[in-house]
Amino acid sequence: MKSRILISLAVIAVAALIFAGRVTLDGERVVPDGDGTVALDAGDFEAFPLPDYAAQYLTQGYKSYFVEVEPGIKVHVLEVGSGFPLLLLHGNPTSGFLYRKVAEALPTDRVRVIMPTLVGLGFSSKVPASEHTLDNHIRWIHGVLEQLKLTELVYAGQDWGGPIGMGALARSPDLLKGVVVLNTFFNAAIEEGDLSRGHAIAKRPVVGELLLEVLVSIFENLPRNQGDPDSLPPDVLDLYARPVEESGNAKAPLAMMRMVPDGPDHPTTPAMRVIERYVQGLDIPAELVWGMNDPILAKALPLMKQNFPDALVTETAGGHFLQEEVPAPIAAALLRVMDQMI
Repeated sequence: MKSRILISLAVIAVAALIFAGRVTLDGERVVPDGDGTVALDAGDFEAFPLPDYAAQYLTQGYKSYFVEVEPGIKVHVLEVGSGFPLLLLHGNPTSGFLYRKVAEALPTDRVRVIMPTLVGLGFSSKVPASEHTLDNHIRWIHGVLEQLKLTELVYAGQDWGGPIGMGALARSPDLLKGVVVLNTFFNAAIEEGDLSRGHAIAKRPVVGELLLEVLVSIFENLPRNQGDPDSLPPDVLDLYARPVEESGNAKAPLAMMRMVPDGPDHPTTPAMRVIERYVQGLDIPAELVWGMNDPILAKALPLMKQNFPDALVTETAGGHFLQEEVPAPIAAALLRVMDQMI
């Protein structure tokens, strides 16, 4: 009997090791294919015809294309309108579609609304988990700015779209003429601590994969981060989840949670220090639009006010993905900032 128990325990241990090894695999690069070209002033880019389940969320006039910033690294871009460029950058785990309601509230005869999707999410290229670093994401988005040959823009960033966008703009500092800040962070960690309980769980090897990739999809939990959970109905969650989960490499959401610094020694912190210095040296029109029902980043508003002491602040009832709940105040802030430029 004792030998049988030992054998059973050994089998369980081996199975657990095999399982742990499989769920923690780094993942492979997945490069999407487009069809045709989209002609822009900056040149011709690879067109990406959207699948019906995604195209139904957009109004007429949208362009959908890839910017290949490095061999095999394609950033999917949605854009609509013509005029002064507005760069709108989302965070984890959504896509450029997060700004579709904001774009609908903007006068597209006056503004060119540019909505990239971060690598690993949406229809952009997927990469191994180990390639999800802040430095890499900054370089990839900066590559988009370079290829689009923009000379000026107003920028809005939310969640990881904040530091990634600011990090990219810091490499071309003459581009940024104004900013609208949405539930994000620009300051480097100076003490130990997790951003949220979910981030604390995510950083634990195997446990993070088990809870956020195997047992529950991270996308299913997004409504909990909203002021109004119904603002993220199942079909919208599917819009964000399907391109990731069907790609064959769904590592990005967990990897990007692990990118969030939990102290001054975290690998992301050095890049955050550069971003913090850049932000605190800005002298441009700025507004803050904040979701006060965000369980993750509502608490960051006082620190953001210190970064932008002269900025107009609009506090809303929105949650973390406030673009889904309060697009009109965001659009209004973008226009007010832009109107100071032209």
